Amino acid sequence: MKKLPALIAVTATLAAIALPATAARRTTAAQTPTTAAQAAAVPAAVQADEPPAFPAAPLRSYPAFDANQAVAVDAKYFYAVNNRTVTKHDRVTGEPLLQFAGDTDGPFKHMDSGVVVGGKLYAVHSNYPEWPMESSIEVFDTRTMRHVDTYSFGIYRGSLTWLDRHDGAWWAGFANYDEIQDGMTEPYGQTYNTQVVKLNDRFEPVASWTIPKPILDRFKPMSNSGGSWGPDGRLWLTGHDLGEAYVLELPKAGSELRWIATVHLADVQGQGIAWDRSNPRNPTLWAISRPARQVRTFTVPLGSITDPDPQGWQILGPGQFRR
Repeated sequence: MKKLPALIAVTATLAAIALPATAARRTTAAQTPTTAAQAAAVPAAVQADEPPAFPAAPLRSYPAFDANQAVAVDAKYFYAVNNRTVTKHDRVTGEPLLQFAGDTDGPFKHMDSGVVVGGKLYAVHSNYPEWPMESSIEVFDTRTMRHVDTYSFGIYRGSLTWLDRHDGAWWAGFANYDEIQDGMTEPYGQTYNTQVVKLNDRFEPVASWTIPKPILDRFKPMSNSGGSWGPDGRLWLTGHDLGEAYVLELPKAGSELRWIATVHLADVQGQGIAWDRSNPRNPTLWAISRPARQVRTFTVPLGSITDPDPQGWQILGPGQFRR
């Protein structure tokens, strides 16, 4: 196992990952995907001081018994992620093809999401709900679904809930929670301590940012569950429960991400998401419905999401100085 000494730093505020997942239902539902209904109207209008909101248009839904934590996707397949299992599906027919299945008493306890990069599926993993929190990245060969590598963070900034590759670097979400776990008297890290971390190729931290508090307030008592860089060059984040994706940009200064827009995802209840970037002309956003055990796909009005680009400061000359 590859250890990352530079990453092992104990903090006073450790985090939790998603709620304990229910056991995957081993159903025998038809495997052919069905066309989803048209997008419903956007829910109640956002507050005046919030960014604009847009509806995503549903495309297809796929039965997927492992759609309990997240979905990952590449050009030919999608991968439904559960606590100890990951199931590979044909994205044309929806048929399940292969499954990695961790033993109940094995090292896999809580895989939370994944991303496909270069023929490998990088799944994030934690020891939830144990304390102190531990996180790792577990790597699978997408052709065979065999486990091929592991990278351990040990005890770190919180619980690793998502990972993506963008602009020559790795990006990760470390979640903290207001949820009080069994046997504890304090919040599991506190939601406001959630952060997005940029990592180098050795998974060492380069920089980190916080998520705007109005978004974190929507996450409470849970936290940031999913994240994926969109074809628009923006970071899309989801929480644990709401059918909303929050569109963010890196700030020009400071440490807080800039909230640009909200996109409503019909029949989605938070959890891990994935942008399909295999077809740049027709990018689609993938998500899951935990109650329905389905993987869902959407098109998003990317052209409607504009950047107000506030400067945030001025250069003043004589006679204009603030006093």
